[in-house]
Amino acid sequence: MAHIKVPEGLPGIVGLLAYRPETGKLLSELAEVLLRGPSTLTSGERETIAAYVSYLNECRFCHGSHAAAARSHLKDKASTVAAVMKDPATAPVSEKLKALLAVAAQVQKGGRRVGDDLVAKARAQGATDRELHDTVLIAAAFCMYNRYVDGLATVCPPEEAYGPIGEMLAKDGYLAALPK
Repeated sequence: MAHIKVPEGLPGIVGLLAYRPETGKLLSELAEVLLRGPSTLTSGERETIAAYVSYLNECRFCHGSHAAAARSHLKDKASTVAAVMKDPATAPVSEKLKALLAVAAQVQKGGRRVGDDLVAKARAQGATDRELHDTVLIAAAFCMYNRYVDGLATVCPPEEAYGPIGEMLAKDGYLAALPK
């Protein structure tokens, strides 16, 4: 049961978006831009970064939702995304994404942990300034989203609900996920 009274039947962040629509809209717009807006990183790659940070933060709702969205974008049954969660360094993703996931992991621990060496490794794999910027912002934003969801003890749906949630996010986006 959530620490505050949120509308019944709305799990995770969705209940919080409905509770406070004026902030919910802004948070949804941020997610839409970060995960689906124009970028040289695919939506699948960006969702994988969000899922990975949520996994590191042990946020079950955000990890489940964004891992499912990543699988939907990547047309992946579970193997690639699962491999990233297990060990990004050996996952079947590009060397650039591996380097960006290493940056995201350090942001999750604390922004000042992103050192010149990690940035240089990402650049050596072809990461641009924009991709570095967006990776850091996705990681930082998901630390906030994760703490928002878990800090208010929102309800998590059963495991089988995440596939449809991820497919809806991948197809329709974050603004469509706003409660009506």
